[in-house]
This record gives sequence, structure tokens and C-alpha cells, in this order.
Amino acid sequence: MSRFRPGRFVGILTGTVVILGVGVYGPATLLGPLPAATMTVVTPDAVVSTLSPPVLPAAGASAVVTLGLARPASDAASTSVEADATTPAVEAVTPIAVGGTSEALPMASIAKVITALVVLDAKPITDGVGPTITLTAADYQSYLDYSNQFSRSLPVFTGETWTEQEMLQAMLLGSSNNHADSLARWAFGSVDAYAEAATDWLAANGLSGTRVVDATGLDADSVGTGTDLARIAALAATDPVVSDIIAHPASALAGRGIDNRTEFMSDEGVTGLSNSYTDAAGLCLLFTAQVVSGDSTFVFAGAIVGEPDQDTLDADMAALLASAQAGVAELPLLASGAAYASFDTEWGETASAVVGVPKTQVGWQAVATGAADVTVDAFATGRKGETIGRVQVETGDGSTVSSPLELDRTIRDPGAGWRLLNPGPVIGALIASRS
Repeated sequence: MSRFRPGRFVGILTGTVVILGVGVYGPATLLGPLPAATMTVVTPDAVVSTLSPPVLPAAGASAVVTLGLARPASDAASTSVEADATTPAVEAVTPIAVGGTSEALPMASIAKVITALVVLDAKPITDGVGPTITLTAADYQSYLDYSNQFSRSLPVFTGETWTEQEMLQAMLLGSSNNHADSLARWAFGSVDAYAEAATDWLAANGLSGTRVVDATGLDADSVGTGTDLARIAALAATDPVVSDIIAHPASALAGRGIDNRTEFMSDEGVTGLSNSYTDAAGLCLLFTAQVVSGDSTFVFAGAIVGEPDQDTLDADMAALLASAQAGVAELPLLASGAAYASFDTEWGETASAVVGVPKTQVGWQAVATGAADVTVDAFATGRKGETIGRVQVETGDGSTVSSPLELDRTIRDPGAGWRLLNPGPVIGALIASRS
């Protein structure tokens, strides 16, 4: 009969625990998951533009703004641009450049473009032509008054009928002062009531630097800043009725005696929205222009007010267009190889998440993007070039672009030695993987 030996029992128990421990610890550390790499979001260096900046006059007031998204050149039959869900509100549009004074200056017939937008806001055209307007004795008298003052006017007669579209054509293309007043009276009851409505409309659109006191712009107290007037050019160019009138002037000329007074440097890709003069305002131009770059067309809108003479305006516009030809190019939004995250591991491996597929946009100067939205799946090891997530940024025009993120170097398994000597992180990763 054998006797109980405490020492032998302790030895067997210890050996069993060791064997079991090795049996569990070894597979757990050698075969278990590794702790995930720690991610830190980083901001890549800003793109430095060396392109030609917009050249604007030092005198008067002027500004240019980007007009919507660049389009394929084959689709750019005209510079009229349709507004879409990605077009930012006009008050959010930052000018590409501003020239001259920041003070509000008299704007001449640019005021008629505002009249068109305010009237269309109150009396929208939904069928292509709008309602029929019967002209009154006041409309006929307005024509006589402007004719006697040698101001731009088009003949009308009491009882004559015009559609809203025809009235707008006469005002915008022919710069008819009497048609501007007639539209204001028809839509709001009086020119004074129109001025009040226009004030509200300007405030609602964030155009605090512009003031109108009449429908024609003949009054020197109807004034606007270069920045506001460039934004108004963008609004006009994206309004379906106004842009259609500007793009198809021939439809307004037949039978109404309307001369198109908006045309300006059309052979150079410019579309005039308003081209006018008063003694107080000087020469004033509201326009859009386009520049072809590769397979895309870049479109911008602008205003130049307070020019002393036609030669100066022609020279200043030629300089602006030359700077556009030199400055518009394919610019990076998400540059190839740009790092948007860095990774560190418990065993000392490091890597970065870099843009795998570059994204560009035709633009003028460096494209400012919003904060990056980085999404990465948790990982511990990975090969160089392996896709591990995505980055998305908002562009200056309100749209978004994204690209896959790739590892710029391989993160390797640390090996058996590190696993066996660092049980804490390995066991922690195993527990986390099962929770």
C-alpha cells in the first residue's frame, strides 16, 4: 500500500499546470490575433499654385467667381449654366479675385438684370413665355419720357400686349428703360414697390453691398460692390429664363425691333449679360466667360464697373482672359501619394494611408477643399499598396470627391519571439476579438 507523498503531488500538480499553461499560452500567443495598428489622422501639405492669378482693373470695382462645375468641352455650346444640387448658395460663393475698390459704385443697366431676377422670383415663367401683359397709358408715357431724354427705349402703345418673356427680352437684350419700369409696375404695382421688393430679395440672397432705388440703373443711387455684382452674374447665368434669353437673342429680335446690346467679345468666349454706360457709372459689364482646358471647359462669371472708356474696358477684359488662359488647369483635389493617416503598431512598425487614385478638377488657382473624412477598417498587418479605407473631401463648389487609401509600406507580423515575450497585447487582442 503506497503512501501519500505531498512533495510528489505538488510536483505533479505543478507539472500539469505548466503543461496546460504552455498548451494554452503557446497557441494563444503564436496563433492569436495581433493588436490593431493605432491610427492618427494627418493633414497633407496644401497644394501650392504657381498658375496665373486673375488680372483685374485697379480702378473701378470688379470681381470674378467660379460658375458651377467644369464641363466636357463638347457639351459647352454656350456659357449658360444650369443650376443643380451641387451649386452653392450665391452668398457662399467666394470670389476667385476682386479688383479695385470694395465700395459700392453706380452700376448702370446691371440694375436691369436685378429687375429681371426679382420679377421672375415674384412672377415665375413656367410655360416658356409667361402671362400676357397689356400695356397701359402709363407704359406709353414712360416710353415717350425716355425717348425725349434720349435714353434707351423701345416703342410701345397703349393697349398693346407683350408676353412676360418678350418684356424681359426687351429689357435685357435691348436695355429698354421703359420696359424695365413697365415690368416693375406690372409685377409690384409701382416702381417704388418694386424697389422695396428688390431690397428684400437682395437681403435674402446675402447681397448686402448692393442697393437699388429704381428698375433701370439710371439713378446713381442704384449701386453695387464688385463682389455682389459678380455673384449676381452667377445668379443670372444659372437662371433658366434669363440664361435662355441671353443664349438665344435671335428669338427676341424678329418683329419687335430689339437690338442686342449685351454682346461683348463673343469670339473670345465671353457672353455679355449687361453692357451699359451712364455718366455716373461709366462703362459697366456683367458677363460670363469660358476657357477650354483639355477635355473640359471652365466657366466663370464676373462684373467690371466704372471703366472710363471702351478702349480701357477692351484692354482690361483682354488681360483678364489672357490670365484665365494661363491660369486655368487640371488641379489636384486628392493628390497621388498624399497621406491622410499614419499608423503605429505595438511592435514598432509604421506606415501611412496614402491616396491611391488621384482626383483632380479643372480650376483657376489651387482648389481649396474642406476637412477630410477618413474611413479605415481596423487592421494589424498589411501589404504595401493594399486598400485599407477611403478619404472624402468637399470641393470649393460644394460637391464631394473620394479616393481609396492604400498602405505606403508593408506592416509585417512581428514573429514568434515578440509574441511570446509580449503576452499582454496578444492576449488583450484575443479577448477583444471574442467580445
